[in-house]
Amino acid sequence: MSLRHQYLKRSAFIAGGFVLLAMMGGLLADALYPPFLGRLRDHSTLVLAADDSVLRAFATADGAWRFPTRTTDVDPKFLRYLKTFEDGRFGWHPGVDPLAVLRAGFQAAAAGEVVSGASTLTMQTARLLEPRPRGLRAKAIEALRAFQLTWRLGGEGVLDIYLTLAPYGGNLEGVRAASLGYFGKEPSHLTEAEAALLVALPQSPERLRPDRFPAAAKRARDKVLARLLADGDLDAATYQTALAEPIPARRLPALSDAPHLAERLARERPGDAVIHTTIDHDLQRNLQALLARRSMNLEPGATVATLVVANDSRRVLAYLGSANYFDHRQFGPIDMVTAIRSPGSALKPFIYGMAFDGLVVHPETIMVDQPMRFGEWAPENFDHLFRGEISAREALQLSLNLPAVTLMDAIGAPPFAQRLADAGIPLHLPKEAGRPGLPIALGGVGISLEEMVTLYAAFSEQGVARSLNYIKDQPAGDAKPFIGPLGSYYVTRILEDTPPPASWLASANRRQASRIAYKTGTSYGYRDAWAIGYTKDYTIGIWVGRPDGSFSGGRMGRDAAAPILFEAFDQLPPSDSALPGIAPVGALLVGNTSLPANLRRYDIGPALSSAERPQNRLRIAFPLDGSTVPLPETELPMALVLKAEGGNLPLRWLVNGKPVSAPPYLRQAQWDPDGKGAQRVTVIDADGRSASAEIWLK
Repeated sequence: MSLRHQYLKRSAFIAGGFVLLAMMGGLLADALYPPFLGRLRDHSTLVLAADDSVLRAFATADGAWRFPTRTTDVDPKFLRYLKTFEDGRFGWHPGVDPLAVLRAGFQAAAAGEVVSGASTLTMQTARLLEPRPRGLRAKAIEALRAFQLTWRLGGEGVLDIYLTLAPYGGNLEGVRAASLGYFGKEPSHLTEAEAALLVALPQSPERLRPDRFPAAAKRARDKVLARLLADGDLDAATYQTALAEPIPARRLPALSDAPHLAERLARERPGDAVIHTTIDHDLQRNLQALLARRSMNLEPGATVATLVVANDSRRVLAYLGSANYFDHRQFGPIDMVTAIRSPGSALKPFIYGMAFDGLVVHPETIMVDQPMRFGEWAPENFDHLFRGEISAREALQLSLNLPAVTLMDAIGAPPFAQRLADAGIPLHLPKEAGRPGLPIALGGVGISLEEMVTLYAAFSEQGVARSLNYIKDQPAGDAKPFIGPLGSYYVTRILEDTPPPASWLASANRRQASRIAYKTGTSYGYRDAWAIGYTKDYTIGIWVGRPDGSFSGGRMGRDAAAPILFEAFDQLPPSDSALPGIAPVGALLVGNTSLPANLRRYDIGPALSSAERPQNRLRIAFPLDGSTVPLPETELPMALVLKAEGGNLPLRWLVNGKPVSAPPYLRQAQWDPDGKGAQRVTVIDADGRSASAEIWLK
């Protein structure tokens, strides 16, 4: 081997060693000094709708709206414009463009000052990750970081970071936050003018803010458009159209759709940066507008809550905890979907369903609606009237109290409550109640709108309850049957035949109308008005009332909540009946006379009529005779509730011989004491019988 060959071999070996050492040094430096990605990870928590649009975002700890964005989230034309204007050889260089460096150097040498920069998109991304004061040292670090980012992430990964962190004025960071903030839409579909503006703004985000300096923003945008025209990315006609498009004059308010659900999920899932929900964004916005309009007819302090569920997987499609989240006078921030309230008569379908399953009654069984006593308790119908003999079907449709209580007495209140608990819905009993009792049938228990919708959705699956699903692509919950197919079938037939609200035509008389089975409820004192309805595909629950639980002026479920329920169903595609195609085994679709003898009439058994008992005497239940009643020390007068039992309505109240204004067909009144000491309370019924109580106020 010649000396020349030996020299070349030795030189190649040495050069290879240097290259290897350089590579090892580079790998070691990369391992010891990885790029800082803290700002990338510290982004806003996003709550997304089912279509991945943003329902609500929560600002970062430093107050920024910083939404994670990928190249696949952005209109391709924006990416094309960005590369054309900022880094024409992006993807061809390793993070630093040597040709741009040479050009900038020659121009600076010729002019004696910096004429153009050589910063690539990758170098800008490095600066966004680790901001530093401008200077040669900062440029050198950015160049090294640019090599490192290209090595680690590739071109697309670099763009993902830039799209997330690029500044757009104020606390808007990233192209997604900017597009939503200035245009009110996702950046996946942009006009040429919008894309050009988003390319221009990061150059000087505060000086070019369109909401503050629209003229400067327009000049910067038009400069980008002119460059695109010159490079052939735009034709002349498109260029002229883009120039004529106005600049957004203001920044849009922060996104706040489904705010109650967003806050709830953010609390429940604190580690999730992005929460994908099942919410139908268009439906949510339509219902928000509907409830805002409807709430204008309510008295101050009252609001509306709504929950919409797709029955197939119990996906929640719309969630409105109140009519206006931002109205603190209406208790807007309080989530009434989860609030525990009295259901009024809204639990009656489940009492009937269990009674039908147990063959206690049939829908055509004759029941007796008459005054009765159950121990010391003598319930009444809401209108204080009695219908006599009536079918179970009509009793449920009319929401009569006495038939419902007699059926609850037959199936047992504790077993009823246990079956609901086994379905995942434990009832909230009053603190003073030791165990479930008959008043459950008339609303003497607590339940939330969310729980109520869960129960009613079970009717669409022949009595099978499942937990509601708020998270996208999550499988349906476990099946928990609590009413059989027979009871579910009978109840659905009855509720579908319930007449619609007065302002609505029956579904048979409306084109493309859903066949809605529904039930209303009104709690004691008109505090809560309910309407819950379901079809084969959807279940909707409506609650109307005051979040503070105070009395309202005669608001009832049928008048206040049912019309909203029907209007909400009109926002959904038409849906068929929830009834199965074939009646379940054991169903008897016959009239009363064709029923077995034991189902033709229901024997009330131990629930005797008040005519057979002496306990119908009139008495004052509160305050008790001889009691001392403490009054709280407050600046405002405090009303004292007077309650009576027995007697025949209407009642008249007197205190110290002076009349007390009270609804004549209620067994209570509110009295504002005008002083302390001895007081005499008297109540007189329709037959002239009276009862009195001597009390002492202190």
